[in-house]
Amino acid sequence: MTKNIAVIGAGPGGYVAAIRGAQLGGNIYLIEDREVGGTCLNRGCIPTKTYFRNAEIMHTLKKSEEFGITIDNFKLDGKALQDRKTKIVNQLVKGIEQLISSYKNIEFIPGRAQIKDNETIVINLKDGGTREISVDNIVIATGSKPTMTETKGVDLEGVITSDDLLEMEEIPETLIVIGGGVIGLEFASIYQELGSQVILLASRILKNIDMEIARRLPMFFRKQGMETYVDIRAKEIIKEGDKLRVVARYKKKDEEIEVVGDKVLIASGRGPVTEGLNLDNVGVKYDHKGIEVDKNFETTVEGIYAIGDVNDLGIQLAHVASAQGVYVMEKIMGLTPDINLDIYPNCVFTLPEVAFVGLTEEELKEKGIDYKVSKFLFAANGKALSLGEGEGFIKVYASKDDNKVLGVTILGPHANDLIHEGALAIANDMDIDSITRTIHAHPTLSEAFMEAVHGLEDKAIHIAPPRKRRR
Repeated sequence: MTKNIAVIGAGPGGYVAAIRGAQLGGNIYLIEDREVGGTCLNRGCIPTKTYFRNAEIMHTLKKSEEFGITIDNFKLDGKALQDRKTKIVNQLVKGIEQLISSYKNIEFIPGRAQIKDNETIVINLKDGGTREISVDNIVIATGSKPTMTETKGVDLEGVITSDDLLEMEEIPETLIVIGGGVIGLEFASIYQELGSQVILLASRILKNIDMEIARRLPMFFRKQGMETYVDIRAKEIIKEGDKLRVVARYKKKDEEIEVVGDKVLIASGRGPVTEGLNLDNVGVKYDHKGIEVDKNFETTVEGIYAIGDVNDLGIQLAHVASAQGVYVMEKIMGLTPDINLDIYPNCVFTLPEVAFVGLTEEELKEKGIDYKVSKFLFAANGKALSLGEGEGFIKVYASKDDNKVLGVTILGPHANDLIHEGALAIANDMDIDSITRTIHAHPTLSEAFMEAVHGLEDKAIHIAPPRKRRR
């Protein structure tokens, strides 16, 4: 018997779930009250990475003389930047819309969904009126939205979210960024290269990151001209004419600072979108962290699932939402899917890039795992030097008893592409030999990963041997 399944939300979790359900023969209702592609495509991943590419180009132009090229008076056109971003987003949105329409068993319904019970959805249609549909299962994929801190003055004009910043054509002369998570660091790094004087106020640098990254990344930011303050919290934002003054206090010492800027970006995190779903009346449990789910992403009401940013697992990544969507649809359609939420790549698009997967050194110590570590510097990699990006490193952790790869951390050029070699190794329980027996092409950045793995057994060619201690 064909199953009728409602998917609420057409972001990277929802539309992927809908397509996988259709592939398996389900009759899918895909409901979305905004744009196809969700936050990721329209206000997150894709727009940000479009800006990131501009930042990379500006970064290269600023050091063009290193490559024997003299360029005078180059400047960024904010409107052209915005137009390019819009063009790319529209192209991808249309592509996904066409992809969805190619499945005859997916009905896309523009509107806002409300869950009446675990078998009924009421939709307030975008073009007016309401529609009620009966289903066998419901998948909630409504995603997340920017959250504001409780800092006094966040409601002032000029205090913005990442959504607001992505809609601005002008580049702020001075941009104060509050938040040291992925969103805050990416926008801080991007806008520093686009021409803003960025002032970063971070209570910490990323979450669950290798401590060497947390120490070194602020050093790179300062080198690029960014004012960077770490271990500090914003207390108050004050409007002074057309400027904004932020008062901040260090967490571990009795000291305050004040900084002044044109705009203040609140990048303190994102919260689940649960409003209007009628979860309380249906009996679906949720809180500020998200909708409560079990190991199969099923909520406290049988037949209703929640995937991606809206659930309480705390993994706000588009690729994880997509994986959860595929899993849930396969589960609903009677398959026995598998998913490992302990292994997924984390990618941070700063300059330099940061990526990590598996366990960090701090986590290995906490778990009492006997491990070994090897680090290879990009300064010893020919491709990195030819790119003019010789700073940073690849660090690999492996177990001492069976040589299994346990964690990889990368700081440097194309880290977010290179990390997948580590993700593949860890997800498939590979040992060191599985990687070292693979010939890596020269000259490529991937050689740095190979050398880091070889270094776990003191076999790296381009790492000097450890000095012998004098007796």
